[in-house]
Amino acid sequence: MFENLLSLIQQNAGDAIVNNPAIPNEHNNTAISMASGSIIDGLKGVISNGNVSDIMQLFSQGSNAGNSAITQNIQSGFIENLVGNLGIDKSQAGNIAASLIPTVINQFVHKTNDPNDSSFNLQDILGNLTKGAGNLDVSNLLNQFSGNSNSTQTGGLMDNIKGLFN
Repeated sequence: MFENLLSLIQQNAGDAIVNNPAIPNEHNNTAISMASGSIIDGLKGVISNGNVSDIMQLFSQGSNAGNSAITQNIQSGFIENLVGNLGIDKSQAGNIAASLIPTVINQFVHKTNDPNDSSFNLQDILGNLTKGAGNLDVSNLLNQFSGNSNSTQTGGLMDNIKGLFN
């Protein structure tokens, strides 16, 4: 999943990063990695705060996902990384983040929801984001969100994610 996300960012990094004079060419790969890290950290942060439902809502928004609160928080993290690590002016960093992150999030959500595109799978995404978080049954979690009551696991949704990041 992480490689596919990095590839998606690279495909969209042209004007925002690669052709941007605010980012020296020798820092292009670093900036692309920072964008990927910001997205992953932003999604992990949402999950670690117990807001898995927000992640599920993000992936159900379709083309509006780029305007979500999660996307805005990811942009903020990316801006901080660009300013703090590459010394880019905050205004320029804001423009870079605004031109890249919503586009990538929209495509990320679209590809995840496209049954003909196997590059992203919501179960794999949640599994990777919660890796090392204990015995989280991601398929059971997805079933609870989708309304499937055929779960063999007892307890509610919050019981299943409680304590993930202790």
